[in-house]
Formats: sequence, C-alpha cells, structure tokens
Amino acid sequence: MERTEAVSPLTPTDRATGPSAGPGSPVISLRGAALVYGDRVLWRGVNLDVRPGEFLAVLGPNGSGKTSLLRVLLGRQQLSDGSLTVFGQAPHSGSRHIGYVPQQTFQPTHALLRARDLVRLGLDGHRWGLPLARRAIRHRVDDLLESVGATPYADVPVGRLSGGEQQRVRIAQALATDPRILLCDEPLLSLDLQHQRTLTGLVEERRRSAGTAVVFVTHEINPVLGLVDRVLYLAGGGYRIGPPEEVMTSSTLSELYGTQVDVVRVGGRIVVVGAPDSGTGHTHADGTEGGEDQ
Repeated sequence: MERTEAVSPLTPTDRATGPSAGPGSPVISLRGAALVYGDRVLWRGVNLDVRPGEFLAVLGPNGSGKTSLLRVLLGRQQLSDGSLTVFGQAPHSGSRHIGYVPQQTFQPTHALLRARDLVRLGLDGHRWGLPLARRAIRHRVDDLLESVGATPYADVPVGRLSGGEQQRVRIAQALATDPRILLCDEPLLSLDLQHQRTLTGLVEERRRSAGTAVVFVTHEINPVLGLVDRVLYLAGGGYRIGPPEEVMTSSTLSELYGTQVDVVRVGGRIVVVGAPDSGTGHTHADGTEGGEDQ
C-alpha cells in the first residue's frame, strides 16, 4: 500500500551538506520505520529520504504520529521497528545540526525572559569546548533577531509578544547554530494569514539561502502549498508520500483512510471533505480545523 516517490529536483544552490553527508545525499533516511504504542500502530513501513534543500510537509489527522515523528528525528524517541539515520548516523538528542521550532506555548506576561534571552538559549544549549565570548554571542543574537525582523522587540519579555512575534523569535532560536535540518511542529497554529505568510517566508528564505532541509508538520497545507516539494500524509497506520498534486487527491486519501474522502480545490485552496477525524486540520466543509497531535 505504501509507496515512495522520487524527490523533486533541486537546483545546485539549494543543496548543502550535513556533517557526514555528501553533496545531494539524504540528510534523513528512514527504512521500514514503525512507531507503535501497545496495540496502536501510528505508522508502519515508512521508507523516506529527505535531501538537502527539500521542503517536506507532514500532514494527517490528530493522533497520527506527526509530532512523534519529529521526536524520533530529534533522537528523543525510539522507533518500534526499522531504521533511521540523520546525516548518515543514528540520531542523538541535542544535535547542533538540527533546528527545532516546537508547538507554540505562550509565556506568562509576567515572565522576565526576553526575546534575546530565548534566542541565546539556542546558542548556549549547543556549546562545543570553550564558551563563546560574550561579545560574539551578543553579535550573533543581534544578527539572528535582525534576520527574522525581531530587532524592535529584542528586549521585550516573551510573554508580552504577540503569537506572530513569538514565532519569529522561535525561528531565530532554531537557526542559532546554522542547522542543516529545520523541524517545525505546527508553527502556524493561532496565527492570522499575514503572520502565516511571514513565518513561511522566513522558513523558505532559510531553505533557499542555505539549502536547509525543512520538515514542516502542519494541519493546514494551503499556507505552504506553493513551497512544498513533497507531502508525507499519515493516517490509519499507513502513509502516502509524493508531490502535493499526487497525494492530495480524493482517490489517494480515500484509499489511505479506507473510506470516501473528497478533495476539492476552491480558489486555489485544497479542501478535504469527509475525513473520519474532524481534526485532520485541513479546511473542512464546515470551516473548522484540527487541534493538537500526538
């Protein structure tokens, strides 16, 4: 049932190498990968290569294992079966070559942690050998904040920032160590259309300028539809992977869910109708979207 499609071709300027990967070699490679909790199979038999500069969107209903997949890639969770290599090696927690944008969690307004402090944590948490000089750290943090347009509120407590401002800062934090892979877990939740466009633009700029591979978990494909090379759709313990125009179809999703699912395109947007879990989070016929994932 599962199948793997060829990776969309990338231009030479989009490619970059990881610490143990040759030019164009996969930075992430899954073979026969499975994640099982007791009798519950989240996904099984996943074969996937992600190459430098690729933008992979991960979709599926609530509880299908999208966030768990990121935890596996981060080395925080073990596969139940199969194998995984990141830059040709077994993954390990705390790799400076992976940037991570977690699900949005709002800080209390009275918290003293400033935007620049949050970004600095992205540097201090990945020290090698002697600590960086204070001046070098300050300049690096300033550069990162500027790169995401967060300089005006660099010294504002994070809890006083809007959702869009907080997400900019989290992207700056994720980019602190110049990662070769950027993992984003539902970064668009609770953001309005303008902030969604801003955030996806920042991620796309990083991918284009540095050849960073992007794995982007989302409930809503439409804000990133024009950027995505491939879609990994998880549902019912199985998966489908390929270009959006091949995966996001009525026949493919109906086969994956085991029931009739209709995919229609309205005004350039993809609308999924009839998926068993109303939390699939694509725009449904009633206009609702999904919530948290496992």
